Amino acid sequence: MIKPISKISSRRNGRISSRKTGRRIPKGIIHVQASFNNTIVTVTDVRGRVVSWSSAGTSGFKGAKRGTPFAAQSAAVNAIRTVVDQGMQRAEVMIKGPGPGRDAALRAIRRSGILLSFVRDVTPMPHNGCRPPKKRRV
Repeated sequence: MIKPISKISSRRNGRISSRKTGRRIPKGIIHVQASFNNTIVTVTDVRGRVVSWSSAGTSGFKGAKRGTPFAAQSAAVNAIRTVVDQGMQRAEVMIKGPGPGRDAALRAIRRSGILLSFVRDVTPMPHNGCRPPKKRRV
């Protein structure tokens, strides 16, 4: 009698793929982290579990081009495209950082067709925290 050979990691791989397609997310949170060098867009569900993410670097931009508003726009479109397919209709937006991609990413999110309940700026602001380094003497 011939026994069928099962794949070693078939259970794990099957579970991950079924979970990813089977999860319907009506509401979520879109986190935009805009630094001067890059823009990272992460989409989570309301509990904070990451559903999809993209950045200007993963969208194909390299070097100084990652910090541009157009790179941030394409990163936002890439991150949102997958969650719209999973059924997301409403979202909250949390924007962090001073980079040039802030407004471009928000514009791309608005154009995607997701209803935004609110947009919040969560940039960390020090209450005059760390002492700055001493002044340079040249």
